[in-house]
Amino acid sequence: MTVGQPGDPDRTESFGEGLLGTFLDRAHELPPHQVGSVVAGTVARLGGRDPQILLQDYGQQKLVPLVGEGLTGGGPHSIDRSAAGRCFLTLCRVEEDVPAGGVRVHVPLLDGGEQAGVLAVTLDAVDDDDRRLLRRIAGLTSQLLQSKNGYTDLFFRTRRREPMSVAAEIQWSLLPPLAMTMPRVAIAGVLEPAYDVAGDSFDYALNGNALHLCMIDAMGHGLNAATMATVAIGAYRHARRISVELSEIYLFMDRAVSEQFAPDHFVTAQMMRLDTDTGRLQWVNAGHPAPMLIRGHRVVGRLDSPTTLPVGFGGAQPQVSEVTLLQGDRVLCFTDGLVEEHESGREQFGEDQLVAWIQQLDPAEQGVRAVARDLSHTLRRARGDATSDDATLLLAEWRG
Repeated sequence: MTVGQPGDPDRTESFGEGLLGTFLDRAHELPPHQVGSVVAGTVARLGGRDPQILLQDYGQQKLVPLVGEGLTGGGPHSIDRSAAGRCFLTLCRVEEDVPAGGVRVHVPLLDGGEQAGVLAVTLDAVDDDDRRLLRRIAGLTSQLLQSKNGYTDLFFRTRRREPMSVAAEIQWSLLPPLAMTMPRVAIAGVLEPAYDVAGDSFDYALNGNALHLCMIDAMGHGLNAATMATVAIGAYRHARRISVELSEIYLFMDRAVSEQFAPDHFVTAQMMRLDTDTGRLQWVNAGHPAPMLIRGHRVVGRLDSPTTLPVGFGGAQPQVSEVTLLQGDRVLCFTDGLVEEHESGREQFGEDQLVAWIQQLDPAEQGVRAVARDLSHTLRRARGDATSDDATLLLAEWRG
């Protein structure tokens, strides 16, 4: 045995390092269907039992148990009415006593600001060491789910609670994560109807201090709309990645759509760039509804601007508009399906009702993800859980 010299760092393996190290050592070659068994084995070494990996369904209504060796099954948990749901919405650990004895601990599964779901496990008793290790196990689990998701259908099938159209399959495969939370900016989006969305989509990217955002609405329904949306988002990403100016991004998208589709086909679009250091927001509008500026939980105005023709119609290079946000300001982008829907025989909801609903939301809601979800679900309930068009929103907050 080699004896270290005085002052040498201690390289012996502690319990915590061994626990997490075993997890990491197995992760890179782990088949997706065995993720559950590794998580279950890891928490068992802590004295944990009945582990569950709960994933958010596409409708953002339930947390659904992932099926796997070592994992506990059961029915889905309501996001609005369960301890697991409270953990999911608040991004905070939630503990509750178990009638049969012990403590049920719910820990958010976070990865780069996105939340995939919740890790739940029961222990006889919980101390701060357990909490620290469970938080780190949840972090590793989330990253494992994210890395394996690219080459398996297992997690998709768990999250899908209803039959999904082919157009919706295309749109969900095109999307970035629904939410991202970083020190200076937070984003959350919702697509409805989740299992039949076709022409609506959004995209974003954080490159250094620049946050890029895009929201589109391709005309029509079904596969044709989904195909057009795919071309438009692909052109947007291409232009963004070669660092062309914001106004020129429109030209790339317009050319791509006009070359692939008939002259009467079009996509409305909104493209934005936010300097996360200063709060300077620039945007261009191509026939899309104007975003709303929310300050202190109240709509203080629309971000009106000169517009050009929708993408595909060969409009002029758009004028760039600009505003400087204040810390905590939120910008809501949405497609026309959010305000043009109506109940049978009644008028369209309109933007005035949208503003009213925004301002009726509980101001205690902290995160943009919870606010975006609540707003979308409120609008869906108001139209009787039915829609004749896609209704998509994207909420961005500059945190300063």
